[in-house]
Amino acid sequence: MNALQPWHIIVLVLVVVLLFGAKRLPDAARSIGKSMKIFKAETKDLTGEQKAEAEAESADTRHIAAPAQTSHDQQVADLQRQLDELKKQQAAQSDQPQKNAS
Repeated sequence: MNALQPWHIIVLVLVVVLLFGAKRLPDAARSIGKSMKIFKAETKDLTGEQKAEAEAESADTRHIAAPAQTSHDQQVADLQRQLDELKKQQAAQSDQPQKNAS
């Protein structure tokens, strides 16, 4: 009884034609079609990314935690060594102007 009747659709189409005009309707339909195509592509990419993330997480859990920790510790040690070298260079550069001034 409350279903959409064919005359409801006809009235709706007439209202849309009166509001937007017959000249703008093809452009509007084309724009809606492009938007739907982009939306579908993005949702497919999103679901693909979620699947890739799930696969990556399952692959990460398969690895032993100790090698990952070792590589992390190695990176920290390398960064600390670089920081120490930069501090030495900065100290050497700050000492040179004082020697030249004397």
